[in-house]
Amino acid sequence: MPLDFHQIDAFTDQPFAGNPAMVYRLDSWLDDARMQRIAAEHNLAETAFVVKEGDVWHIRWFTPGSEVPLCGHATLATAKVLFDLYDEPGESLDFTCLSGSLRVTRQGERLELDFPVRPTVPVTPALQADVEAALGRPAREIRALLNPDGSVQELMAVLSSEAEVRTFEPDLQALAALPGLGVLITAPGERHDFVSRYFAPAIGINEDPVTGSTHCMLVPYWAEQLGRERFNAFQCSARGGELHCQLQGERVKIAGHAWHVASGQLFV
Repeated sequence: MPLDFHQIDAFTDQPFAGNPAMVYRLDSWLDDARMQRIAAEHNLAETAFVVKEGDVWHIRWFTPGSEVPLCGHATLATAKVLFDLYDEPGESLDFTCLSGSLRVTRQGERLELDFPVRPTVPVTPALQADVEAALGRPAREIRALLNPDGSVQELMAVLSSEAEVRTFEPDLQALAALPGLGVLITAPGERHDFVSRYFAPAIGINEDPVTGSTHCMLVPYWAEQLGRERFNAFQCSARGGELHCQLQGERVKIAGHAWHVASGQLFV
């Protein structure tokens, strides 16, 4: 059975930059194991699958190794596919996922994500020591996004400068041994309000080029630090990506461009 796929570079206005995602628009769900194998076959940071039920799109995201509860760049990519390749009408798309309700709205040439705030909390001294040891350096602050049961979902390390973020060389084995899905590092920016990088080797992503979902952690943190609600952010991976962000109550708006790179069929 052939399945159509579409590859999009998200958070960039040119090909071969930003973060690539694969998108499948399905009439009905495949079984979980097959979707996981498809994601592993593409070997991109995220492969998105969407099925429409009524007026709402149900969306799921898989890394090469596991399903994740929230993904920004692959949601942006999915909206690009639905608007441009499947001629979805209107100026917005509503999605539902493991993290709740999401919306993507057209803003001229950009697409804007409407995501939930993901607040972080300071970690224990013992976990801070473990994270700093894995990073190989001290941090201004270590914070965590927690699961409902209190376990760690994501870790965030605040460093001193953009240069420190850019030149960081990860010990992937040490980072993979930490609790949670991945480790986010961030610092004040030089030409942007803040910069970041994200590493998730435990789920098959050594470094994610541009990560929309982590900005649901970053924006409320930097809003508190800088006393403002609008930000120009940059994820300074090798591919790089620019994100235009705004805090609105319990929601984070994240806008960026997307570029259609390729389409094809998978025969399974």
